[in-house]
Amino acid sequence: IVVDQMKNDYISKYWNKYGEGGFKRLVNNGYYCKNVHYNYVPTYTGPGHASIYTGTTPAVHGIISNTWYDKYSNEMVYCTQDDSIATLGAENGSGKMSPNRMKASTITDELKLATNMKSKVIGISLKDRGAILPAGHAADAAYWFDGESGNWVSSNYYMDKLPGWVDGVNSANPAETFIKSGWKTLLPIAEYTESYNDDNNFEGLFEGEAKPTFPHDLTQSFEINKYSTIKSTPHGNTITKMFAESAIENENLGKDNITDFLAVSFSATDYVGHMFGPQSVEVEDTYLRLDKDLESLLTYLDNKVGKD
Repeated sequence: IVVDQMKNDYISKYWNKYGEGGFKRLVNNGYYCKNVHYNYVPTYTGPGHASIYTGTTPAVHGIISNTWYDKYSNEMVYCTQDDSIATLGAENGSGKMSPNRMKASTITDELKLATNMKSKVIGISLKDRGAILPAGHAADAAYWFDGESGNWVSSNYYMDKLPGWVDGVNSANPAETFIKSGWKTLLPIAEYTESYNDDNNFEGLFEGEAKPTFPHDLTQSFEINKYSTIKSTPHGNTITKMFAESAIENENLGKDNITDFLAVSFSATDYVGHMFGPQSVEVEDTYLRLDKDLESLLTYLDNKVGKD
């Protein structure tokens, strides 16, 4: 699990409001490294995910930014752009993506090689780069969210057509239900004592809002921005968690003695952080809700696969 744009101090800052089964479980039952440093620039989503999963720096793995100037083609290129690839799951170019620009092997690639390609490797994220780069070159699948259609999509780099269970998730369209429900605070707003006042001059606005305050009515944003609206709300993390659970169930991950790898990147934290800033009530609410989603996912794994 990678949490996009998550600062280390969000652990201590919101600690007293987290439950026992999410972030606290990971800290208390895992390793908590408090003194680590980035040895590369820039720390964007693309280079970050590639660096985590390859264990090397952009100078080696080649994902030097989200977009950069390619001196050979004399144009700007995107980190997972692949014009030779077709979209699966939508009638647009959102799936014309692959890991072709990543020049190093990932831990997920090495797992596939070590098991003679018998391991299952799947990447999932709202962002294409958050799913594709972790899943590596030899993945069975990578899925990301198309803000125009509201579908989880992929590319024919991985498969000829989407599995039936993905079509089923897309038909159910949980994103629309969440968007129409709006965004209310999880706790009474007076309890968000770790954040600035809800109303300040430095936050972005959803379309139709006069002030950046709760509750957020997402109706007009949905009319203008379609399903991309969900990315800037904690609901984006929730549908990612739900899709990850569907993948575990329908792909039978962890059901035999061969190790499988599910790479999940939660991206809504990044969109909310950019829109509202690190001291906002919105960011605090997003992390409190993500804590519940993490607990739900880890409990699901306990019940479905088992500890260890």
